[in-house]
Amino acid sequence: MNTPLFDNFLKTTPAAWKNKIQVDLRGADYNDTLLWRTQEGIVVKPFYTAEDRTNLKIENPKTEFNICETIFIDDEKIANSLAINALKRGANSIQFIAKKTFDYRKLLGNINVKSVFIYFKFSFLDDSFQLEISKFINSDKTYFQTDIIGNLAETGNWFFNLKEDFIKLERIQRNTTNSIAVSADLYQNCGATITQQLAYTLAHANEYLNKYGSNVAKKITFSFSVGSNYFFEIAKLKAFRILWSLVIKEYEAEDLEAHLFVQPSLRNKTIYDYNVNLLRTTSECMSAILGGANTISNVSYDAIFHKSNEFGNRISRNQLLIFQQESSLQKGKNVAEGSYYIESITEQLAENALTLFKQIEKSGGFLKQLKSGIIQKKIKESAKKEENGFLEKEVILLGTNSLQNKEEKMQQALELYPFVKQRNIKTIVSPLTRNRLSESLEKERLNAEKGS
Repeated sequence: MNTPLFDNFLKTTPAAWKNKIQVDLRGADYNDTLLWRTQEGIVVKPFYTAEDRTNLKIENPKTEFNICETIFIDDEKIANSLAINALKRGANSIQFIAKKTFDYRKLLGNINVKSVFIYFKFSFLDDSFQLEISKFINSDKTYFQTDIIGNLAETGNWFFNLKEDFIKLERIQRNTTNSIAVSADLYQNCGATITQQLAYTLAHANEYLNKYGSNVAKKITFSFSVGSNYFFEIAKLKAFRILWSLVIKEYEAEDLEAHLFVQPSLRNKTIYDYNVNLLRTTSECMSAILGGANTISNVSYDAIFHKSNEFGNRISRNQLLIFQQESSLQKGKNVAEGSYYIESITEQLAENALTLFKQIEKSGGFLKQLKSGIIQKKIKESAKKEENGFLEKEVILLGTNSLQNKEEKMQQALELYPFVKQRNIKTIVSPLTRNRLSESLEKERLNAEKGS
């Protein structure tokens, strides 16, 4: 007779565990000593049991995650060469970023556009041009990361004006698939809490649903950034799938899984002791995989201060290949399912974000709150708290605000300006600004280098 192994052990209740811990604390208060309260208002306990199980049913995508290479289009021939090289070396998707129209035939030459996942992210709005590309490729693996609301939030202006932007996007989404993206990465890189990121992304997407109707739900994708709060970032992506499913159900839209394009955050990246960025992106890519990202585009360890280079791109791509091919995370991407801890924080994040989302909708929606400055004010407050935590060393970035190498010099290594640039343009709303936690401290160290 075979007896299951764990049947030989007595079950211990959570109350018994807590009593044992209280004894071991020798008089110290359990709540004050061992409970961690996050900026989201979530209480993290020192242990979790089956009683914390939530029975969440949101699963990761059934397909493998895509390994993406991000390429800026300065010269079509060079961009094409970089894309072909990346595809030969293990990537199966490409994100092209452009500031102006380009020769797409030259750009896509010798690339099998029917089998490769291609993402286009433009900092301009040209409906005729996008429709030309879509017709030329004619593949449901092509994604246009067009986000007129995200552009308003980040630049402070529409591409043209409210009416014309929505008309142009209407024409794009009516004649293409995968035609709208919601820039959730903006909120993360500006310093929003995870709860804010989820709620603002949901409210942001809801503006498109309100404008174009339920049929547009299947054409919307989401661009997320993940930070180094490992378990919470896994839970963030899982929570968003739950929230998106709830919203589209209200529109009686087809129940489709959210398509998540994910990159590591730049907010916690540093120019000093920059090799630590490799550790940060490793953790962040794991969060993206276990959280259920469809496509992951890694960030090079030196991306904030070096021009794009073959070595940095190869290392960042190989990080994902190691996860996929050597660590076999393409087979084990569901290992986070059943974790009492992750399920608990996933549920709490989803509940908190849903409450905030409802408040936004009750107050007139995302665009109204953006125009009134409420969204910007809330994110600025959250970012300030995090920045104060960094300066007070409650938030640690190794090699930057802790364990500094005093001998390290970076002044001559900067090929790119790594700080927020001042914008002196008239805007109709206050723009959200992407910034890194370590900028003020790095400026001080660079100035000290000049004086030494």
